[in-house]
Amino acid sequence: MQNAPSTEDTQRTSQPAPVLALLPETGVSYIRHAWQDMLSGMKLARLGATLGWLDIKLRYRGSILGPFWLTASTAVMVAAMGVLYAYLMNMDVHKYLPFLTFSLVLWGFASGTLQDGCTTFTSASGLIHSARMPYSLHVLRATVRNLLTVAHNIPVVVVVFLWFAVVPAWSWTMPAACALWVFDSFMATFLLGILGTRFRDVPPIVASTLQILFFVTPILWAPELMKTGQDWLLLDPFFPLMEILRTPFTGDIVNAAIWPAALGWSAVLTVVTFALFARMRARLAYWV
Repeated sequence: MQNAPSTEDTQRTSQPAPVLALLPETGVSYIRHAWQDMLSGMKLARLGATLGWLDIKLRYRGSILGPFWLTASTAVMVAAMGVLYAYLMNMDVHKYLPFLTFSLVLWGFASGTLQDGCTTFTSASGLIHSARMPYSLHVLRATVRNLLTVAHNIPVVVVVFLWFAVVPAWSWTMPAACALWVFDSFMATFLLGILGTRFRDVPPIVASTLQILFFVTPILWAPELMKTGQDWLLLDPFFPLMEILRTPFTGDIVNAAIWPAALGWSAVLTVVTFALFARMRARLAYWV
């Protein structure tokens, strides 16, 4: 003879099953849900770091040298271009080669982050469709992946700095600049991930723009070569961001206007990214 259902079982069965709210977002809910998504992604930072590490391992699976191919190619590029451009621009190779090495490594990280950011959500479409996870987790995954990639080139910078006896000007600006680089790379990946998901022609546009900025931004040439109009370089968002990190490591003095310009461009990037994500967050799953 079956036992009669208890009062607790009766109450549990009488409660309606939870359903997914499908009401459209309005007003402040856009901002609240976008902020909750970012907080949830930060709580899963360990998972995002693990996924980024696995991406690096899968990228070099079956390779003999693995990530050292990137280190070797950077070393060859620095050795070939450093001596040639130092001769063409009539600069001391002992000063120019460390400048060029650090600039190429920073630019490689920036360009790799922007190009990879365009496919942040489209490359994770399977995971987005199969599991409800915060979108910021996929951005964190891409950021960690690019940080691990640029770490492969750090030995080249260390060897060049030791060879030419370059002594960095150690100060509080170094960790602050590194933190700003990581933050801006996260936001830039977020922004381009949204745009690249909605408009599939964004990746080639970004690639073409980066080719132009590579020659306009002081990477192959030092800012001191401009006798007049150096203040116009602050309109280039890459220049102040590179200067706040490159100048202390090369032992030079940071211009007073560099940090305000870098923080200003970072603030603009943050506001635009958050506003766009708050507006487009509910549609990303349908675009990927």
